[in-house]
Amino acid sequence: MTPPGFRHGEVCSRINRLIGNYVEDHGLGLTLTNDSGIITERHPDTVRGADVSFYSYQRVPKGQSPVGYAGAPPEIVFEGVSPTHTRRGISEKFGEYVKVGVNVVCVIDPQHKTVNLHFPDLPVEKLQGEDELTFAELPGFSLAVQRLFE
Repeated sequence: MTPPGFRHGEVCSRINRLIGNYVEDHGLGLTLTNDSGIITERHPDTVRGADVSFYSYQRVPKGQSPVGYAGAPPEIVFEGVSPTHTRRGISEKFGEYVKVGVNVVCVIDPQHKTVNLHFPDLPVEKLQGEDELTFAELPGFSLAVQRLFE
């Protein structure tokens, strides 16, 4: 695969920093980057790499980080749209994530400065600008979407 580029890396880094700092400061779990693998199918195994993901300590107990892949899916996955992504490819990825138990897949689009939230069995929620990004999995966390693109 072609590397996604500078802007993609910048936005993913910002997501990890903002979410990760909150998660660490509140002792909620772990955030991972660099396409850390998430098993989406078994026999044969399919592994997807999320740009950024959040695992609570309920899913991966504190101090028990696996060397390989986690035995559970993350609660939140963040996928940044890059020039090399297709809508079909992104749709397949978030569909697989939701199917294995990810609570919410956040599709971040730097070009349009939007965040689309994909939940199981709910319509897509589109956020932009001053809209607040919040998660039930991260109590008290709130961030204006525009901050992801500054």
